[in-house]
Amino acid sequence: MTRFIIKQKNTKNVIPGSPVFVGHQKEENTRIRLIGYDENVIDELELQSINELETYLTVYKKIWINIDGLHDIELIRQIGKLFNIHTLILEDIVNTDQRPRVDIDEDSIFTSIKMMFLNNQKHQLEAEQVSMYLLKNVLITFQEKQGDIFEPVRDRLRNKKGRVRSYNTTYLMYCLLDVIVDNYNFLMEIFGEKVEELEDKILLEPNKNILQEINRNKIELNYFRKAIRPAREAISYFKDFKTELITKKEQPFFNDLNDLVERSYDSVENYKSMLSEQLTVYSTNVNNRMNDIMKILTIFSVVFIPITFIAGVYGTNFHYIPELTYRNGYFIMWGVILLTVVVMLGYFKYKKWF
Repeated sequence: MTRFIIKQKNTKNVIPGSPVFVGHQKEENTRIRLIGYDENVIDELELQSINELETYLTVYKKIWINIDGLHDIELIRQIGKLFNIHTLILEDIVNTDQRPRVDIDEDSIFTSIKMMFLNNQKHQLEAEQVSMYLLKNVLITFQEKQGDIFEPVRDRLRNKKGRVRSYNTTYLMYCLLDVIVDNYNFLMEIFGEKVEELEDKILLEPNKNILQEINRNKIELNYFRKAIRPAREAISYFKDFKTELITKKEQPFFNDLNDLVERSYDSVENYKSMLSEQLTVYSTNVNNRMNDIMKILTIFSVVFIPITFIAGVYGTNFHYIPELTYRNGYFIMWGVILLTVVVMLGYFKYKKWF
């Protein structure tokens, strides 16, 4: 299953604005959950159909609708019709390879962003697309599957913690985005620890396992970067665009959100540089070790050249060699050989070649 690019073959020759599910189906059935709330009341409901949803729109002052599962195109169309969502936005919602983006109109805000997870079994990052459509007093979120990182926000709603019950649904959307970006920073801390632990290993034991770990970290970092770079661009849009849905009371929170995602992006860039430097240090250390090995082998070769020459001279087949008649000629030859070795090694040491 590819992680970086999802095949778009289902969208070939499709009329623009026609919702087509792109991605891997992660739920058998689509789940519709509703949280209706105000400062005094909160109700959590699981609905069986969109028809039920219509009856609750006038019951609660503020509503959060969460859809788990994007493969049911007809249900997505019904939601689009009920809330007057543009067909191009519906197309982006069901395309799980959609680049993170923000569209802001006078009466609605659409946000698409990647929610990141750490798969402990595979030891790799995974991403899930989350789309948010904000209307006055209504927030609709679309997720690929059940299970998310939004439980702290639900806990604040249930227990009336913080401002979320008293503020409007724009603040609720900010809270969800804040959890996603906070999780970026949390994952980068875990990733950063792994990268920094490699520093000493590279210097002490630069082996193939270290190289594989560096390359594995580079792949995960690139996957993370694929999600966070466009998310940074999208979230910065909240800082500059003015709309009635984001009041002066909520604007500082979105400014802070922009700072958080900038911090995450800076961490990605820093660790990207560190991994490149680690790869360079690894290559340098391996080359230095190879050079040291070659140096030792070269020294042994150079030492044995004169020894081989001496042994070759005395191994010739001429009968009249003066030293052959010496009584101690054999020992003299070994003396010359040992003296040659000592002199050459002393010279190499003097030159600091080893």
